[in-house]
Amino acid sequence: MTDFFRTRWRGKAPLDRLFWRDTLLVGTILSIASSALALILLGLKLPLWLVLAVHFLPVPYNLFLTIAVWRTAEKAGGLKAQLMMLGSALWLIATVVV
Repeated sequence: MTDFFRTRWRGKAPLDRLFWRDTLLVGTILSIASSALALILLGLKLPLWLVLAVHFLPVPYNLFLTIAVWRTAEKAGGLKAQLMMLGSALWLIATVVV
């Protein structure tokens, strides 16, 4: 598990895998799952602080992934890398807002 975070933070994970699989696929699934759970908790009339905590639980992980994409893309360079940087920033905004 530590190796997962270390390789991404250091920019050693393949950019395609980091962006498409880790960020867009896994990160989106985690965000949707936490939002769904937050809605269920809200429906059960649990405290709002708990609902919000569950909803925003994946934000630190999503922020980590976005920064990892930027760091890796800076090393890779090129138009594709720049588009992935932009895509990860837009994805982060979407996951936080939604």
